[in-house]
Amino acid sequence: MRYNVWMEPLTDSEVRELSLRANAIRQTIIEMLVAAGSGHTAGPLGMADIFTALYFRVLKHNSKDPDWPERDRLILSNGHIVPVRYAAMAHAGYFPVEECLTLRKFGSRLQGHPERERLPGLETTSGPLGEGLSQASGIAYAFKMDEKPNRIYCVMGDGEQDEGNVWEAFMFAGKYQLGNLTAIIDRNNIQIDGYTETIMPLEPLADKYRAFGWHVLEVDGHNIPQFIMACEEAKAIFEKPTVIIAHTIPGKGIREIERDYRWHGKPPNPDEAKIFLHELRTMEGKIMSEHQ
Repeated sequence: MRYNVWMEPLTDSEVRELSLRANAIRQTIIEMLVAAGSGHTAGPLGMADIFTALYFRVLKHNSKDPDWPERDRLILSNGHIVPVRYAAMAHAGYFPVEECLTLRKFGSRLQGHPERERLPGLETTSGPLGEGLSQASGIAYAFKMDEKPNRIYCVMGDGEQDEGNVWEAFMFAGKYQLGNLTAIIDRNNIQIDGYTETIMPLEPLADKYRAFGWHVLEVDGHNIPQFIMACEEAKAIFEKPTVIIAHTIPGKGIREIERDYRWHGKPPNPDEAKIFLHELRTMEGKIMSEHQ
């Protein structure tokens, strides 16, 4: 199936459907992490709404033909949050949802960091932080040279903005006016050692991107319609690349762990997973009532 964004505002029923998908993706993330016994929890949960929007409204892609030449490219720079990408891909039809339970197992296609040659639909192998935007910029530049319409999206963490390589890529993309490139920053304010503004302050983040020649948008990363409209606006900017600073809550959906940086790199144990899954399943009724 091919998905692409529509210009018309989303209806309540469409918002409900996307919100329920995001909730289902969060449940799959918890199930796969507890089955693996290792992995990252906070970031994947926080990015579930954005990956739902990407795979079910924004990206031009075909789950039955992952190498479709006309597809958009999605580069995941902060590869440690890949459980959310695997879960979204599974729900979008790339492979059975049950395969998510093989996360991090020997021989699995779903490793703890994405490996391009293992799973169709992954564009790059990632793990070392700071590399994704350079890769995305190079791909975007090649498409621009070939006058191809494909768009490039690059998801990054805010903690990886500490890497110098990121700023070299921002400078490159700004110089070559890569209007086909959209960077998405998961601005959740945490990294493995603590809060970003304690470890290495990033603000004023938006001003820095503007200084590098980028079009800057800031959104609530849990407001799916708002994020989709930001992606639409990015398509209308031809003379410069766009960065979407998506403000998210790490651990979103699980009140016990929201905003707690200690959940950056740890999975739930079986007892915790039961509590978390119950909370997410209870949320389904709230979503239904909010979008009658």
